[in-house]
Amino acid sequence: MKIKNIIFKAFTIFSIVVLIGCETSETQTVATLTNLVWADEFDTDGAPNSENWNLLTGDGTTQGIPGWGNNELQIYTDRSENVSVQDGVLIITAKEENYQGGSYTSARITTKGKLDQQYGRFEARIKLPSGKGVFPAFWLLGDDEGGNLVWPQIGEIDIMEYLGDEPTTVFGTIHGPGYSGANSITKKYEILNDRFDNGFHVFGVEWSPNRINWYVDGDLYQSITPEDVNEETGGAEWVFNRPFHLILNMAVGGNLPGSPDGNTVFPQRMLVDYVRVYN
Repeated sequence: MKIKNIIFKAFTIFSIVVLIGCETSETQTVATLTNLVWADEFDTDGAPNSENWNLLTGDGTTQGIPGWGNNELQIYTDRSENVSVQDGVLIITAKEENYQGGSYTSARITTKGKLDQQYGRFEARIKLPSGKGVFPAFWLLGDDEGGNLVWPQIGEIDIMEYLGDEPTTVFGTIHGPGYSGANSITKKYEILNDRFDNGFHVFGVEWSPNRINWYVDGDLYQSITPEDVNEETGGAEWVFNRPFHLILNMAVGGNLPGSPDGNTVFPQRMLVDYVRVYN
């Protein structure tokens, strides 16, 4: 079992936050919420803790979204080859193999029905893979009210998405009615003198009734409010006042990021040191 640093710090960042179509200059505080209410430190080898995580399987057809809504190529499995905890980290592995009619396998785990929280600080320490067509993510999806609501009405907060052929860049995004898919509100964060596949980095959001802040390693790089959504979309609804659950996954191919090419080496691994939630 590894020893982890559990000293929590508040970072005050003076930042210029750029949204699509508008700029604001303001002082923000990152990591103001320090009451730890849920965590998985991945300290027990084997399958992910079933008290914390659901393991989704298939190609999305059962959920009514073949290709997981993005024409993705992977089949998600619950096999240890694709998802396991080893030596203190969660490992999600994308493999190139023939499996249930597909050419790639990977894993997607969620906290739906186990952790569904409205507002808070959500963060994870992750080492990312590399290679064109590899698409890992750490994100939040809203409550569908027993199937009565569908995406994007339920809302989506992408804490971190990453394209494997752009190893110095991640991005944070929100999706809602009138601002989803290619019309989502998003911003990139570029790391200097490093790559996200070289080591672990902390990706997070702090989410309140009227603001969502995104940060990487304590650096605030985006802040979105209901007023921003209204201005950017001409009056679209802010749908981020309901419980959301966490998702970790690694997709392969799809409309975004495109298919793997001859330079993409498999297997690819996404390593997660911890996931923590505060209020």
